[in-house]
Amino acid sequence: MKTCSHTYLYRGTLTLTSPLAKPLLLLRYDPSPSRAQISSAGSDGVCCLHHEKLTLFCLDDQQLVCFMCQDSKKHKNHDCCPVDEAAADCKNRGVQTGERQIKQEFEKLHQFLRDEEAAKVAALKEEEEQKSQMMRRRIEEMNGEISSLSDTIRKAEKEMETEDIQFLQVRVTLSSVSRPLERPEKISGALINVAKHLSNLKFRVWEKMQEMVQYTPVTLDPNTAHPRLHLSDDLTAVEKTNQTSSVPDNPERFDKYVCILGSEGFTSGTHCWDVQVGDCGRWELGLIPESVKRKGDSFSDSVWSLSYWNPVHSLTPKEKLQKVRVQLNWGKGKVTFTDLLTNTHLRTIKHTFTERVLPYFSHGFVGPLRILPVKASVTVDQHSKS
Repeated sequence: MKTCSHTYLYRGTLTLTSPLAKPLLLLRYDPSPSRAQISSAGSDGVCCLHHEKLTLFCLDDQQLVCFMCQDSKKHKNHDCCPVDEAAADCKNRGVQTGERQIKQEFEKLHQFLRDEEAAKVAALKEEEEQKSQMMRRRIEEMNGEISSLSDTIRKAEKEMETEDIQFLQVRVTLSSVSRPLERPEKISGALINVAKHLSNLKFRVWEKMQEMVQYTPVTLDPNTAHPRLHLSDDLTAVEKTNQTSSVPDNPERFDKYVCILGSEGFTSGTHCWDVQVGDCGRWELGLIPESVKRKGDSFSDSVWSLSYWNPVHSLTPKEKLQKVRVQLNWGKGKVTFTDLLTNTHLRTIKHTFTERVLPYFSHGFVGPLRILPVKASVTVDQHSKS
């Protein structure tokens, strides 16, 4: 694979990276350090500048400091608090945010069920009204027939009071129009169609719920996100910001490279997810071993990915990519990248996987990376016994 010294001629390039392509890996990342990287923290919780314990947390710079740092020019007049207090506040904010989002999502489901309940009850009452109108019309028809018959009877009784010759004439007339009285017909469909409203009610409501419920095959893990990454509430989109978030420096979180991992890993099977890169001018998609360390440069030789940015170019698409499909076949050791809009195969990486791997996303410039939902469907498997 050759590189070109005249990289300024290319507006956008794709880079294929794998553990076997270390020279290219050095060019994948933004060499400029973020605010999260500029820290006085050393090893074992000791300040590398003053060699004192890091007992304070600077709220302005979002980093650990010692008591001497607090009085230094860099942190003077900054708000600082004890580490345990800052950690507790951060955890509380995380719990409150999570609780709020859970309640919002369940409220959407509750509202959907309330709307469905109202619609089902309204449909039942509408049918009841239709059946009632039908019965009222039939009763009116029967009342008309009864009224006509009553008039005939009264007329006959009146004629019976006349003289004999006239009575005989009336009798002949009545016999010519007489007919046997038929029993009223039973009205078909007069009862409420209970089965229509109650049959498989829960299943049909659940089936309809798919119209509002989205399924995304991969969601993002906020506990791994670099502090300069902002996630959507549904954990399907990530965007780089200019500010460093106040998040714990946990072992799972990346502190140097602006990247994030998927929330679930894979140890077998085939898996696929689509990513909308849109106008994001610098991105990287792929997979990474779960066991890799997230701090510093430690993972740079253990990622299988496709990246898009200057100056390296190993694969130049004819048009700027908008949507990329990532496919993993863990058993066969293949990671395939495809241009989703044109169904063009971009590249396949082969590797023998021996451990759990996680979806990997790196973001460089303006514009979100968004994992696209897939269409969910309900199938009914009917088993018949022979």
